[in-house]
Amino acid sequence: MMALNIYPNEASITSIARLAAAKGDGDYAFEMVKTSGDYQVLPRLRTYEPALFCFCQKLEAQKAYEVEEDINKVGLSFEEPQIAALLKLSAETGRGDRVYEYLQKLRRSVRCVSSVKEAVLRNGGGWHGLGWIGEGTWMVRKGNVEPNGRCCCCGEQLGRVDIDDAETERFARSVAGLAMEREVKTNFREFQDWLEECADYEAIVDGANIGLYQQNFAEGGFSVLQLDAVIKEMYNKSGNKWPLVILHNKRVRALLENPSCRKMVEEWRNNGVLYATPHGSNDDWYWLYAAVKLRCLLVTNDEMWDHIFELLGSNFFLKWKERHQVRYTFLKGTLKLQMPPAYSVVIQESEKGSWHVPIVCDGSEESARIWLCITRQSCENGNSPCGKPEMSNTVDSEILPSDNKNHASPASFRKSDGKIPSVTGKRKERSP
Repeated sequence: MMALNIYPNEASITSIARLAAAKGDGDYAFEMVKTSGDYQVLPRLRTYEPALFCFCQKLEAQKAYEVEEDINKVGLSFEEPQIAALLKLSAETGRGDRVYEYLQKLRRSVRCVSSVKEAVLRNGGGWHGLGWIGEGTWMVRKGNVEPNGRCCCCGEQLGRVDIDDAETERFARSVAGLAMEREVKTNFREFQDWLEECADYEAIVDGANIGLYQQNFAEGGFSVLQLDAVIKEMYNKSGNKWPLVILHNKRVRALLENPSCRKMVEEWRNNGVLYATPHGSNDDWYWLYAAVKLRCLLVTNDEMWDHIFELLGSNFFLKWKERHQVRYTFLKGTLKLQMPPAYSVVIQESEKGSWHVPIVCDGSEESARIWLCITRQSCENGNSPCGKPEMSNTVDSEILPSDNKNHASPASFRKSDGKIPSVTGKRKERSP
């Protein structure tokens, strides 16, 4: 190719690396990736995979970590298959610190201080990141989680995992930046200033989404009764605190001009419930920014797909939605709110050092999902709501060997057949 002045591209470099790895030559596969810069080719994650997986399979840990370091240098983000391979490698070669590091990375990527409790709260819940906690034999069991979030194996309460403080601030800045590119800047800045002064709301309501719900029939219009029902239900649920309703001023004017609606809208205004977005604005940016900035609930059935790809990544956005979005239905005129779940279906690390890992579930019933409960004897609280923590209500239970130190031994994550249990889902397909 070079003799003909044909220079390799990313696809050809990846293909050669795959051939080398198939022959067990991870070194040559990695060398091919390193030469990509000579041809002004930007490597992709798939370009590194042959070398990384080859080294992991051959238990050449140091070489695999070198590939990882190179991936980090070029600014690529790891996905589940790469982290799972490095986690397995580190467990099998007895690198406890690395095992902990990759468990945290897996927790962040797979839908993952002065005290442990403060660290958990600071990080958004579900993990603390302070290293291995506890001593003794590791025990891996399979079981269910109660609807209230309690593990039937160990009795610990699973958390509702939110994005952390830094992510929240970055998210709010991102929403504001995108809004001001599309809105009149002075209008949105005025809203930001108003929100700073009136930041005592615990719920934001997407007024248009609720008022127009199921109104696509001949006599349908904007239902103030539906919106009022949501406002009063959120008021009751939040201990008599009014939510903030975001509604376009054109809609507000039309409602005020309607004698049958005027009294109700004036009541909303008097209670400080209503914010009318200005002419020419998109109220979506206003209610989304308010919900993120105030870290409160958002009542809407809008799935926000038109915003999702412009923000901070789908995993990030989905985590935020799970924790903050309140959906609703009206069945024969009766409101039913679907509040955020009592716990998050993600890998979680507890304050006591135990781990809970959800296994991919084929059915739609969350109560049927099987979880891996990974604890040490010193982590057990002995208060399993389903009976004795040792065995009760578990689908399977296995006690694993341990070296009784604060790190993982090569056997620490093996089941009795000597294999590492698979806890991740299917590998996501990527285009060639």
